[in-house]
Amino acid sequence: MTTASHAVPHAASHASPATAVLLIDVQESFRHRPYWNDTDWLPFLERTNALLDGAAARGLPIVRILHTDGPATADNPFSLVSGHVRPMDELAQVPIAAEFLKRRHSALVGTGLPVWLTEQGIRRLIVAGIRTEQCCETTTRHASDEGWTVDYVTEATLTFPIPHASGAVVGVDDIKLRTEVALQGRFADIVTVEQALARAV
Repeated sequence: MTTASHAVPHAASHASPATAVLLIDVQESFRHRPYWNDTDWLPFLERTNALLDGAAARGLPIVRILHTDGPATADNPFSLVSGHVRPMDELAQVPIAAEFLKRRHSALVGTGLPVWLTEQGIRRLIVAGIRTEQCCETTTRHASDEGWTVDYVTEATLTFPIPHASGAVVGVDDIKLRTEVALQGRFADIVTVEQALARAV
């Protein structure tokens, strides 16, 4: 894997679709963070796999993005040498049209993804992954500003409680609500898995 991309040819039996799924940072690294929990993971996994299976059945290209940063040491789960910068084992086994490795919050920065999307004629993006308010939201805002139409599938995103400087802890539901309020009508449409797939062309 490189810091740019390696693309796997997308097998299309008909005209290339104009919609792609961006699966952002659903990687083993997160299991090795102290905030990881299986309670929120299981419903996220079900919804994400429904999105992946539905996209594959419709012939939509699925783009996988993985994140790496920090020191290149084995104890850093986001370091390539840790062995954890790889897809979660429980994800649906579907064809991947392209894979990109990123080092910034937006998947469009320094990855070659914008060029790939343009070359493929992609005009609409379906965003899912980890974390809701971080890389998924940042990528959505960036993509919208660059001219892509974005469907943000909150139920297929995952995040974790975040402590505030005041000592208060912002819970997952509040984080997701804030993200939806910030994105809706400005940067994306907030949709369910089924709505995203129905809107895809």
